[in-house]
Amino acid sequence: MLTGKSVYLTADHGRILIVRIAAIYDIHANLPALDAVLAEIRRERVDRIVVGGDVLPGPLPTDTLARLLALEVPTDFIYGNGESAVLAELAGGTPMVPPSYRPVLQWVAKQLSPSEHDAITRWPAMVRHRVDGIGDVLFCHATPRNDTEIFSSATAEERLLPVFEGVDAALVVVGHTHMQFDRMVGRIRVVNAGSVGMPFGPSGADWLLLGPTVDLRHTTYDLQAAAEQIRRSDYPQAEEFAARDILNPRTAREAFEMYARAELK
Repeated sequence: MLTGKSVYLTADHGRILIVRIAAIYDIHANLPALDAVLAEIRRERVDRIVVGGDVLPGPLPTDTLARLLALEVPTDFIYGNGESAVLAELAGGTPMVPPSYRPVLQWVAKQLSPSEHDAITRWPAMVRHRVDGIGDVLFCHATPRNDTEIFSSATAEERLLPVFEGVDAALVVVGHTHMQFDRMVGRIRVVNAGSVGMPFGPSGADWLLLGPTVDLRHTTYDLQAAAEQIRRSDYPQAEEFAARDILNPRTAREAFEMYARAELK
């Protein structure tokens, strides 16, 4: 059972000031990775958790959702492009994904119960909190404009200034690209929490701890056991997920090359 210390301070104008938040993004239904991160979060005794989108799709969707929906620490969910695609599939639409990925969405959509579907439809695009030592923090999946835009630590600042124009926050937390970074865009600090379930770079699970500092975290877990668990699932790309996304993830260089062709498009 995951419980927090629930320590809050009173901030200006009556807004609640949260002492510590864990931000977990891009889980992609990798339950073993999530469990390892939640164990570490338990030791940190955070006051709140923000789940930053792309819980889905992935190989263990119902168990992953059940774990997250049962958390006793106050938890916020926002949707990512993964949830958008799954919901489009459930609605009978045509998700904007490569044709080779469509069977994955169809499989994930069939796993969801009506209550799980309803829960996902209620997730907002963004949440906002005030964190001790940091100030106002905006959490979104990709950018404040939408859940699909791509940028990295190498993206030129002048290209990003219009994306963050009008954002009134000291810090913006994003995910989507599965690579951690900490950079400035004008006056705004922008931090990518990385991916719990499919990180690019070293194997493991990446996440973010906020308050009173910004702490990018990397959690190790039993990769071989996780790969075997996923191989035993009925997920259409189980072998690829186990071999590529868990045991041999893309390197940072491969990811930068991939994103250079797609950033802010």
